[in-house]
Amino acid sequence: MTIAFVFPGQGAQTIGMGKALAEAYPAAKAVFDEVDAALGEALSQLIWEGDIETLTLTQNAQPALMATSLAAMRALEAEGVSIDKAAFVAGHSLGEYSALAAAGAISVADTARLLRTRGQAMQSAVPVGEGAMAAILGLDLEAVRAVAEDAAQGEVCQAANDNDPTQVVVSGAKAAVERAAEIAKEKGAKRAVMLPVSAPFHCALMQPAADVMAEALADVAITSPAVPLIANVRADAVTDPDEIRKLLVEQVTGSVRWRESVQSMAAKGVTEFWEIGAGKALSGMIRKIDRNLTSRQVGTAEDVAAITAG
Repeated sequence: MTIAFVFPGQGAQTIGMGKALAEAYPAAKAVFDEVDAALGEALSQLIWEGDIETLTLTQNAQPALMATSLAAMRALEAEGVSIDKAAFVAGHSLGEYSALAAAGAISVADTARLLRTRGQAMQSAVPVGEGAMAAILGLDLEAVRAVAEDAAQGEVCQAANDNDPTQVVVSGAKAAVERAAEIAKEKGAKRAVMLPVSAPFHCALMQPAADVMAEALADVAITSPAVPLIANVRADAVTDPDEIRKLLVEQVTGSVRWRESVQSMAAKGVTEFWEIGAGKALSGMIRKIDRNLTSRQVGTAEDVAAITAG
């Protein structure tokens, strides 16, 4: 059995996530303390006792989800399960930062600050209400790319997240994305769902945010990860720090090639995926990508106990 550790992206956040881990494992609590110190605020208090609307703000959700993933990783390590249990790490969008922090390529404090900057930059890149995203269900990537091209009509409209064979997300100008949703249904999509997001992530409209991240990443120490990263925009393994830095910038405007990333890991021998952190969205996608792959969640103290009990 070959294992990959995968880390969730935005949308997995819930109030209270990681609290039981922090109470059960001092090393997990230390992660939240370190993130609070790095940001100069009590983000952990928002995560555990705040309101979901504030937590869901991009600038809060991104470091919060990373903190929860790293807390779960530290709990595993406290039980004797280290990062080298995995053959690869990967993450969905912001989860790529969690993966790199888990693999020791970027410090937790730097990762928290980078994700706060990334969240703020992505939010401010496009005025609220001018961008949108929609999940197209029941059409494959090539079909959705054709839909996006038809819908663009001089505006930005791109396939942003290739999540699994049944779900591709489009992103861009609001009117263009709304057109794409209608065209997709005409082309046979089962559903086209406008997403409750505050900005059009992973498309060309995010270029101002990519510029901000290029500057932020230039000042951060990045080392080779303990295990290879399967990068979002490449869907293949990378270990070189300079290449990782470059791909993290490209990721802001580039597509999240999640389906291909899972297929790439499977082709390299991975048979089991551990979803480290909040939720189980990635596990659901993985099942749709390849029914022969297994997955398990590691987001609570009970999950950690179940894994370490064998």
